[in-house]
Amino acid sequence: MPRIPAARNTLAVLRYLAAHAGPVRASTLARDLGLPRSSVYQLVHVMMDEGFVVHYPEDRAYGLSALVVEIGSASLQTERLGRLATPLMERLVAESPLPVVAHLAVLSGAEVTYVAKVQGARAPTTVSNVGVRLPAHLTATGRAVLSRLGTQQVRALYPSRESLIRRQGPGPSSLAELDRMLADTRARGWALENGDVMADYASVGAAALDHNGYPVAGVGLTFRLPGADAAAFDLLGPAVAATADALGARFTGRS
Repeated sequence: MPRIPAARNTLAVLRYLAAHAGPVRASTLARDLGLPRSSVYQLVHVMMDEGFVVHYPEDRAYGLSALVVEIGSASLQTERLGRLATPLMERLVAESPLPVVAHLAVLSGAEVTYVAKVQGARAPTTVSNVGVRLPAHLTATGRAVLSRLGTQQVRALYPSRESLIRRQGPGPSSLAELDRMLADTRARGWALENGDVMADYASVGAAALDHNGYPVAGVGLTFRLPGADAAAFDLLGPAVAATADALGARFTGRS
């Protein structure tokens, strides 16, 4: 096992601070962790620069920042979403007239991260494995989530971009084109993607909303285009939208 002392010492400081309700002095960290005081000062200052630790000057002590709590909360929320969504996704896959893959994705900046997946019988192989990240504007789940954000929020995710990343060639090439696509998605109630991520594959997606109407995740279905027609989109789109609504209701505790 690689040692990497700096990484281990950093984690030891985080673990120590997390175990204490109040701020801790550097001298105490050095003593209890068996580290040179100079090393502790270097570690906590780097961790302060990165936003993980805050300094209490009156106490000459250090404590964890809100960022650590936010990271933990986000992880717990993602796990909760996955547990709530999986039975709904299994039902969605079982009732689909086509071999499909259902997936759950959350927005991570201008990307989506896949956090759950249900593979149907004879379903195609997709890139949407758990942990995979893809540009949000190219995926149905990402477009569904983005469509529920305000224009300024979308602009904040794509600052100063004259052109957008593409994979296969299709897909929005500019923010203006993305704006039109998101407007169509809002009007339709669900998003679609046709060969933008993988050739001969298509997806539909819809956003699950919290009690404030904010999108917490996107639910999607992916299927192969050979053997599918326009009617497939009209059937699967509303179905995935209903599943996303059901997930939002479960997440917020609505009946």
